[in-house]
Amino acid sequence: MDFTGKKALITGSGGGIGKSIALLLADMGADIVVNDVSIENAQQTAKKIISKGRKALVSNANVVHDVQVKKMFESISQNFGRIDILVNNAGITKDSLLMDMKEEQWDQVMDVNLKGVFLCCQYAARMMSEQQYGKIINISSASGQMGNIGQVNYAASKGGVISITKTLAKELARYQINVNAVAPGFIRTPMTQTVPEKVEKYIIGQIPLKRMGEPEEIANAVAFLASDNSAYITGQVLSVNGGMYV
Repeated sequence: MDFTGKKALITGSGGGIGKSIALLLADMGADIVVNDVSIENAQQTAKKIISKGRKALVSNANVVHDVQVKKMFESISQNFGRIDILVNNAGITKDSLLMDMKEEQWDQVMDVNLKGVFLCCQYAARMMSEQQYGKIINISSASGQMGNIGQVNYAASKGGVISITKTLAKELARYQINVNAVAPGFIRTPMTQTVPEKVEKYIIGQIPLKRMGEPEEIANAVAFLASDNSAYITGQVLSVNGGMYV
């Protein structure tokens, strides 16, 4: 897979899965827009991309806010001239059982995980439709497919990401834009490091492959969907979960 000359935006790429995706696509030749609300984390990722001989554009736009997303895409247009690949990776958790969940926990997760995807897809689609080419990959979750105790907000948002993916695949196909999703399972990231050891052992016990996934394994799946090897695939959800949900 060769991404030489391609321009890719990965939201939430200051760390975790997003960072792994950004670095892999850079290894394959793409220039990267590194987006993270933490400008320091975004700059650290950008330095690694530049060290690989690729160009990096840094943005700390909060994907929740339309004005900030609009400015980010204006900067992409000015600096890169186009956008070939969008990976909607930015996401948060605010876990709680239903009867204890606060309204703000629901709203915050929906804003980042769902509204953020909507806004970035909207601005990217406008650029990609003029190019008559584009790849959009939305990061969902096994929780959005199977549900998870204590994650009614997160599961609902990630299930919504799947619905957005399927709808936009139908809307944007006329512009030669492929829209797919990757649904990670239990992946070794800073987000999962907060899981208590007892709970982690229980979860791993439910996974047929008996281990957590690595961020690089998600990046590999994203790279395939971002490449022209997947030209006839759209509206699909690629589950990378070790068999946890089949």
